[in-house]
Amino acid sequence: MLKVVTEGETVNRLWKLSLAAALAVQAAGCASLPARMAMRPPVCGDMRVQIYFEPDSAEVTDEGRAVISAASSQAKTCKVDRVSVLGLADAAGTPQANLELSQRRADAVGKVLAANGLPSAQFDKTAAGQAGAVTASGDIRPLRRRADVVLELSRPH
Repeated sequence: MLKVVTEGETVNRLWKLSLAAALAVQAAGCASLPARMAMRPPVCGDMRVQIYFEPDSAEVTDEGRAVISAASSQAKTCKVDRVSVLGLADAAGTPQANLELSQRRADAVGKVLAANGLPSAQFDKTAAGQAGAVTASGDIRPLRRRADVVLELSRPH
């Protein structure tokens, strides 16, 4: 199983570990020590994740759902300014079919993002089809079977 850890998720984990360490010190009978750890809430900054698909599929995999769930959980503590979803495809098949497939991928990811509580009114979904899917030497890039998601986040007011 593939696990993607974003920068914000790392900060979130460190914050939780700091809190756990402070509670452990207190539980160990060292509560008289002055608290020197500054507890900060998670950082609200732009987050980028990639959701990969099986060939010729627009169905979000279990791994993709887990990545979206983790990103959405972190984003819920922030103000969601905008969500961009770019559907991509490899160069296998016709350009028209790949454009339609990449649009279905963007739509599928958008639905899962909305189901995880992100405001769908802020979504910008686009499709690139197979554009950029072939290298200059003619090699097909299979890792283009994905949707790129950018969550533009800011601190809540």
